[in-house]
Amino acid sequence: MKEIEFENSIKNILEYIDEDVNREGLLDTPKRVRKAYEFMFSGYKLDPKEIIQKALFTSTNDEMVVVKDIEFYSFCEHHMLPIIGKAHVAYIPNGKVVGLSKIPRVVDVFARRLQIQEQMTEQICDALNEHLKPKGVAVIVDARHM
Repeated sequence: MKEIEFENSIKNILEYIDEDVNREGLLDTPKRVRKAYEFMFSGYKLDPKEIIQKALFTSTNDEMVVVKDIEFYSFCEHHMLPIIGKAHVAYIPNGKVVGLSKIPRVVDVFARRLQIQEQMTEQICDALNEHLKPKGVAVIVDARHM
């Protein structure tokens, strides 16, 4: 039911901009847009705790772990326009490390939601602090809004 409502909303938008919703190239557009939105906003259905806990390992390492240049795509919550950027995440382990591939996945959890850059930075930091419990975390987000 929600899918049909969403697709009808896309048809309404197309009509609003004076497009012909029955034009061949637009016949499947509402369905395609719905599927794209399901992917682009999938962060609402993801849990950073699950991602981190699936790859949490005991370690004696106490040196900073850094994952740089994590490419992400998000949407500004004010105009729903794209935000494109890179995140840089560092933490100092406190008896546990997480698989390096999980850090970009945590970034994606929050990037795939309506966002502002400052809030996303805080959410990534908070998730790592809460579920990894490191000695310290640093997150830098460098992005541009369309």
